[in-house]
Amino acid sequence: MTTDKPHQNLAMIGHVDHGKSTLVGRLLYETESVPEHVIEQYREEAEEKGKGGFEFAYVMDNLAEERERGLTIDIAHQKFDTDAYYFTIVDCPGHRDFVKNMITGASQADNAVLVVAADDGVQPQTREHVFLARTLGIGELVVAVNKMDMVEYGEPRFREVVEEVKELLDQVQFPTSDASFIPMSALQGDNVAERSENMDWYDGRVLLEALNDLQEPEPPTDAPLRLPIQDVYTIEGAGTVPVGRIETGQLRPGDDVSFQPSDASGEVRSIEMHHEEVDLAEPGDNVGFNVRGIGKNDIRRGDVCGPAADPPTVAETFQAQIFVMQHPSVITEGYTPVFHAHTAQVACTVESLDRKVDPSSGEVLESDPDFIESGDAAVVTVRPQKPLSVEPSDEIPELGSFAVRDMGQTVAAGRVLSVTER
Repeated sequence: MTTDKPHQNLAMIGHVDHGKSTLVGRLLYETESVPEHVIEQYREEAEEKGKGGFEFAYVMDNLAEERERGLTIDIAHQKFDTDAYYFTIVDCPGHRDFVKNMITGASQADNAVLVVAADDGVQPQTREHVFLARTLGIGELVVAVNKMDMVEYGEPRFREVVEEVKELLDQVQFPTSDASFIPMSALQGDNVAERSENMDWYDGRVLLEALNDLQEPEPPTDAPLRLPIQDVYTIEGAGTVPVGRIETGQLRPGDDVSFQPSDASGEVRSIEMHHEEVDLAEPGDNVGFNVRGIGKNDIRRGDVCGPAADPPTVAETFQAQIFVMQHPSVITEGYTPVFHAHTAQVACTVESLDRKVDPSSGEVLESDPDFIESGDAAVVTVRPQKPLSVEPSDEIPELGSFAVRDMGQTVAAGRVLSVTER
């Protein structure tokens, strides 16, 4: 990949049936990131199955299946480029995986496309994704009002949906002045790469123009290496190969590294990326690497790899600011849900509710509240039930955000303010 253009991670968010996969497929197609013959093949298959027109969604599904079959180190990331940027799409297909992906991969998304179907409007999941994007510090939102073909390309319905979304963005203090709203049809290709004749009432930018105009992301801090481990493989001839995405810092063969909280360490022998050996890996790179003296059972998913001289922080407790998105009752001291931070999933107990704050301004509304509930933001002290490596989000933001899951849903999201080390 040539690097004459800056890179951006783009999250695709929005309700499950609102056409995210079709839009991703369409973007890959319009930017010629999927070879024409591949699309043709999918189109034929789709038509044979009586699903003509689904070829873009089909591209995504087939890529997903291929990923499941083969061990590709570059998990779930589709790439395309525009005149201004190289984009990696962090697609959030199933809702259950979404939050995990948001935290373990896409929390590092710089910006997001929120897909809202014109016929359906804002749905509970739309709401949840927007809250998450806000809590996790996504910069700009491009709102794709999709499926305009389902509402006969009518401007009045587009305006209604825009108002609904604006209201939602106002609720979470997402600056609506920065958001662009684009009426489009991913299936038909209206206003994705080219202006649609079906909506001559719209004179704004098409999707690719809006993506080109996104602000350039801030470069990662000069933080030390932090590489959350996604999986550990045993590969013949190479031995134990941990796999993960570098969040901060650099990794080179010969580096002495430490894995926390497993507390294993060794020297990096080799690094592989896209099935090729490399002698330097940097933030955003998905790598597999081999470490001298590390066995398959010494480390596990959820560990973080860092320099032996400056190892990842392991928390005895940590203080965090959380935003409660949805909880059937209330959260009190002693509540022990599962925290998803980078690639780790650890049950953690809320030891104390320190203060309730205004979600937008951060000003303290109440000290030591008895409980917090849906819609509240609060500063809490948390004790992991087993060792967990996290970092304060103002030092290493990439390792400072988390989602809280309970009863099969995301109940809260937040970021780490400070860590008391074990």
